[in-house]
Amino acid sequence: MRGRKIVLWRHGQTSWNLERRFQGTTDIPLTTEGLNQARRAARLLAALRPDAILASDLTRARATAAELAALTGLEVRHDEGLRETYAGRWQGLTHEEIVERYGEQYAAWKRGEPVRRGGGELESEVADRAAPVVERSADKLPDGGTLVVVSHGGTIRTTIGRLIGLAPASWEALGGLSNCSWSVLGESLRGWRLLEHNAGSLPEPVLGDDD
Repeated sequence: MRGRKIVLWRHGQTSWNLERRFQGTTDIPLTTEGLNQARRAARLLAALRPDAILASDLTRARATAAELAALTGLEVRHDEGLRETYAGRWQGLTHEEIVERYGEQYAAWKRGEPVRRGGGELESEVADRAAPVVERSADKLPDGGTLVVVSHGGTIRTTIGRLIGLAPASWEALGGLSNCSWSVLGESLRGWRLLEHNAGSLPEPVLGDDD
């Protein structure tokens, strides 16, 4: 058994997170506090001695990953497959506006039904593009190696669900990640298993796209 680990790390705070405004693929930068969160978390994650860093190409993930790269000396590889869920007409709307304008669609999504939120991607389609990117990078790790993946709340949730073999209707059971928190998958004889979830920040509230 190779004993590899995958750390899935959500980006730091943005102004749209604070406003509970759905970002999706909109490229929103970190706030000053978001940058501070990334620096604090990076010090903890650097202690894990990661072997590789993989990140979404959106600015908020790039800036978060850069803090860990500065401490470890590792080069960050960026991949657009790790972007947040494209949510069409939902993007830019607050949580309250989404519930008001798209209440039936929102309720169906929360029930675990396959929904193209705002006419965008299905959660299974997000997993289809993101999970293979993570798996290919993990396959390159040495025995006992650690990969840090810097991505987004919804994308991390669907990737975890896919890698540990949960049915898409059950992915909602994985709670959201707070800004700059992370989840850890470990390799076992039966595949990947969830070792930690939303680590690093509790009891911080979950603010963001896919809570």
